[in-house]
Amino acid sequence: MPHEATVHGLGISVEEERIEGTPDEGTPTDGTPVVVLRADDRAVPIFISADQAKSISHAMEGEPFERPLTHDLLVEMLTEFGGAVDRVRIDGLANNTFLAKIDAEQYVAGERSKITFDARPSDAIAIALRVECPILLEDAVLEMAGRSPDAFELR
Repeated sequence: MPHEATVHGLGISVEEERIEGTPDEGTPTDGTPVVVLRADDRAVPIFISADQAKSISHAMEGEPFERPLTHDLLVEMLTEFGGAVDRVRIDGLANNTFLAKIDAEQYVAGERSKITFDARPSDAIAIALRVECPILLEDAVLEMAGRSPDAFELR
């Protein structure tokens, strides 16, 4: 059963190693951007690139960039082609990498068709924040990567 998640915050890792039991444990992450999702009583850290962190930050603050960022452009193009994003799902972990899907729909000649796109979680989150759609975490992801929200100091 999927759990609806919210973006708990963005941060920078200050640990020398990832939290034991999370993907890529033992890999140095000092200074790596992280987005933390919260669902139920747990938080899930997802390490991302600096560019993704900037895009997510702009979406969280509702602050437009001078020029459209990639995620803004994608949403605008999808809308112009009669589509809409319904939800995003963080639906798995494989080889220490989070997996995500973007569920969308398109209307052509009055007919609705569903479309699912494979995506990086950071892209899916950045898009979900822009279109204000649900972010869902699958049970298995929450069980494997979920931690106490108190484990993270976010600003």
